[in-house]
Amino acid sequence: MSHLKERSDKDCLNCNARVYGRYCHVCGQENTETEETAWHLITHFFNDITHFDGKFFSSLKLLFFKPGFLSNEYRMGRRASYLNPVRMYIFTSFVFFLVFFSQFQVDEKQFEFKVGKQTMSAINKMDSTDFIEFTKALNNDKPMTREVFREYVDSLRSNGGIVLGGTYKSRAVYDSAIETGKVKDGWFRKNLAYKGFELNEKYKNSDGKLFANLFSILMHNFPTLLFVSLPLFAWFLKLIYYGKKDYLFVSHGIYAIHLYIVYFIVLLAIIFLSFLSDKFHWSFKEILMFVFFMLLLMYEYKAMRNFYMQGRLKTIMKFVLAIIFRLAIIFILFIFFLIFSFLKV
Repeated sequence: MSHLKERSDKDCLNCNARVYGRYCHVCGQENTETEETAWHLITHFFNDITHFDGKFFSSLKLLFFKPGFLSNEYRMGRRASYLNPVRMYIFTSFVFFLVFFSQFQVDEKQFEFKVGKQTMSAINKMDSTDFIEFTKALNNDKPMTREVFREYVDSLRSNGGIVLGGTYKSRAVYDSAIETGKVKDGWFRKNLAYKGFELNEKYKNSDGKLFANLFSILMHNFPTLLFVSLPLFAWFLKLIYYGKKDYLFVSHGIYAIHLYIVYFIVLLAIIFLSFLSDKFHWSFKEILMFVFFMLLLMYEYKAMRNFYMQGRLKTIMKFVLAIIFRLAIIFILFIFFLIFSFLKV
């Protein structure tokens, strides 16, 4: 229900039917004044997503203080009194990633290629005296010219992996090695190598920018990664609880959604505490992180036991299996999205 004033006229503005009470019995439209302020629009938006009139906070309270209760209520069909779990997931994940992306900014300098603990940009700014002293430390007290140093850096980069071209300096050399049979890469590895040569040319002497862009794309795909992991985790729960015939796939999915919501909110609290710790130089930051981590594990065990209603030993075994599977599937999806990000960068 909105907080707008009810109209004195009793004709529905939507279908012209006679209105008895606040809502039209024909089309369901609320019979309120049409003039809305900007504030009304904003509050209506939040009410639509979270039901801030009470459902959101009451559901949140039950979610935290009665692990597994909300999931079981949904399974039993008692849903009208609580916020829809999908809406709750969308809202909490939106807030979490909004805060997450505002706090963790990608800096090119963090990824810049380094030689002897110095970035390439810093080395290029060295005067001749500093450059001689720097290269002597790298080359058994023998100074290098700028040209020799570039060859030295290229040799280091060639050992850095496929992104920088592997051990081959160019695509032509790599193709030649394939033709002569020295290299027997399959379709996937070959195209990955070609992409590496392309990036090597595109980001020449800008390794920091390359990896910063790659990391940025990967991080912005992280919400999708977690969302994809949800049905896979629900499928695994259905597998380990195959004896629970009355627990449909959707029931496992709702349990997984509620669990992810708790993780989002706790991680938000951890980000906030980390911010305060850095600001006020708290010495017990690691202890707080450990406490939150242990509380999350305890919560998940309790939620699983309450929702699936099995004994301690069975729950502990399945709890451990569920955590291992979730970590494994997130890791596999991470590798997939890493390759996807690499191809997009």
